[in-house]
Amino acid sequence: MNAVSFRAAAEALRPRLVAWRRQLHQCPELGFEEKETAALVAGVLTELGLQVRMGIGGTGVVGVLAGAKDGPAVALRADMDALPLQEDTAVEFASRYPGRMHGCGHDAHMAVVLGAAALLAARRQELPGPVVFIFQPGEEMPPGGARLMLAAGVLDNPPVKAIFGLHVTSYLPVGTVGVRRGAIMASADNFTIKIKGRTVHGASPHLGVDAIVAAAQAILALQTIVARRLDPVQPAVLTVGTIHGGEKENIVAGQVTMTGTTRALNNVIRKQLEAGMRQVLAGVAAASGTAIDLDYLWGYPPLINDEKLTTLFRRVAGAVLGPDKVLELANPSLGAEDFARYAEKLPAVYFNLGAAIPDVEPHPWHHPQFNINEDCLPIGAGLLASLAVAALG
Repeated sequence: MNAVSFRAAAEALRPRLVAWRRQLHQCPELGFEEKETAALVAGVLTELGLQVRMGIGGTGVVGVLAGAKDGPAVALRADMDALPLQEDTAVEFASRYPGRMHGCGHDAHMAVVLGAAALLAARRQELPGPVVFIFQPGEEMPPGGARLMLAAGVLDNPPVKAIFGLHVTSYLPVGTVGVRRGAIMASADNFTIKIKGRTVHGASPHLGVDAIVAAAQAILALQTIVARRLDPVQPAVLTVGTIHGGEKENIVAGQVTMTGTTRALNNVIRKQLEAGMRQVLAGVAAASGTAIDLDYLWGYPPLINDEKLTTLFRRVAGAVLGPDKVLELANPSLGAEDFARYAEKLPAVYFNLGAAIPDVEPHPWHHPQFNINEDCLPIGAGLLASLAVAALG
């Protein structure tokens, strides 16, 4: 089965791909609430003749396409959830639900993977093995839906030997893909810090313990972890995103709560971030006379592309798109993706699919005006189908 042979079939599928994407875009659902989305996806997979299971990991859907032979499978994964974001585009198929939007391209991811399923189902008698299609809930909700899909055994029956995932991006032209070996996205861990002091009248601060002053000291001290405790050639982020405390202008605050996130590209730095935070906060507590509690939630691990599978990806993508269209990403992103959980279990490749709209200012993921060029949909579907065949072989 020639990988390039999917290109024409994928282009012929374009009207269906666009229709799927727009229908999904109109009905965005938040993590673990994707009931309408799951029903649409399952309906398409059933029409294609796949073995379909619903309710996996909550609202997830898995479709299995049997090949001409049994044996280890290859998996293609799409995420299903939308964002709690008010859409600000002028498209005719905008979200029907106020305050919810597919502002991260998951509608496109689902359409592309459905397209790959359609392409492969049409030639199932030529497939050298089974293909598993994973539609996962809750990617935007750490610790994420991938862990629940894995716990439900989505890689076990049939056993999966390799997996591919993608993310559309408005910063690469249609017809190109971006990939890199090794770390491509960061870990994402969240924390909550609770500082407890003693409330008194603001005119007598010496009789209390000021939690706001301790919070200010903590925020500044925490920044020294990345600046002075970690290897400066290893990227890391520590961000305090919220701070809440105090009741009135003339009352010394007795309690402050702060939340934030940390990012790293390997688990060594990831552990050092948590350890550094605990040490710094213990010092601030001792110096300020407060009690400080750190609740540290390990979320998504770093996303690491497998070296050998990345080589295969570059070869196949070069054959499908042209070698000059396979771009090497110079730097990893410090964004995060729970596709990383699959990559911890088996060889995986995650790549960016170019979706820029010509002569339109690109918007990043999670922006209320985020949109894609739908010409990327058949390209993504054809490429995923080609990758599945190549990895099976």
